[in-house]
Amino acid sequence: MYPVVPGHEIAGIVKEIGSNVQRFKVGDHVGVGTFVDSCRDCEYCDDKLEVHCLKQCVGTFNAVDVDGTITKGGYSNSIVVQERYCYTIPESYPLASAAPLLCAGITVYTPMMRHKMNQAGKSLGVIGLGGLGHMAVKFGKAFGLNVTVLSTSISKREEALTLLGANKFVISSDQEQMAAVAKSLDFIIDTASGDHPFDPYLSLLKTSGVLVLVGAPSEVKFSALSLLHGRRTVSGSATGGTKETQEMINFCAAHGIHPNIEVVPIQYANEALERMIKSDVKYRFVIDIENSLK
Repeated sequence: MYPVVPGHEIAGIVKEIGSNVQRFKVGDHVGVGTFVDSCRDCEYCDDKLEVHCLKQCVGTFNAVDVDGTITKGGYSNSIVVQERYCYTIPESYPLASAAPLLCAGITVYTPMMRHKMNQAGKSLGVIGLGGLGHMAVKFGKAFGLNVTVLSTSISKREEALTLLGANKFVISSDQEQMAAVAKSLDFIIDTASGDHPFDPYLSLLKTSGVLVLVGAPSEVKFSALSLLHGRRTVSGSATGGTKETQEMINFCAAHGIHPNIEVVPIQYANEALERMIKSDVKYRFVIDIENSLK
């Protein structure tokens, strides 16, 4: 709904507060994620899972707010948000690093918590090594998992093993390599948004293994037997609620987990988009609004 002001991974500093604000003061470092309002009354809002609000979870940009206005996001010099939907960023944690946690980070952290992927010694496969995938690898390593990166691109091998510390790298189009890791994974996080087959990946899961889809391919197709043989589960997940998002930020700060980012001025946004389409970024562009608008 034009004009669009995008941006739902926002980190900044509180400039002003309303008279009823309890949790923040001027000067605090705060984040805003993918939503800025919800009904605050349904069972999911009560459980701090506002992203699944039964009435309306209001997106941070390009969504219709409760007053009928269109929300405008982080590609701007300020944003006004109800305090429930803001997150505390520890002073010691860089604001530029905090921004990608608010969508990419929480999108992989939420299903990892839900499916108990924080059990040290278990094995995790990560499909796709972009903004979401590289965070899944970092969380997996922090949880003590054995992490295997599954990619169609041999060029990702060195960065997966050396830069991110994955334990294994498998070319998913190589049948021999895939056969060598069959029935070896407890969990898979699938971050790929391009259309891809699912049966080859499901064959890598152990009995009772779980594949969680966080990317958005246009369709998902697999054989029923891929689930039935091995009692496997396929699950989906969006971003997370306010409670879990704050927990994730605190976890990253406590364990020194930072997204790999490239900071750019807003004038570079179109070039950044072109490079992102070509996978020419490791792994998230972050726009420095403040210095861009001086």
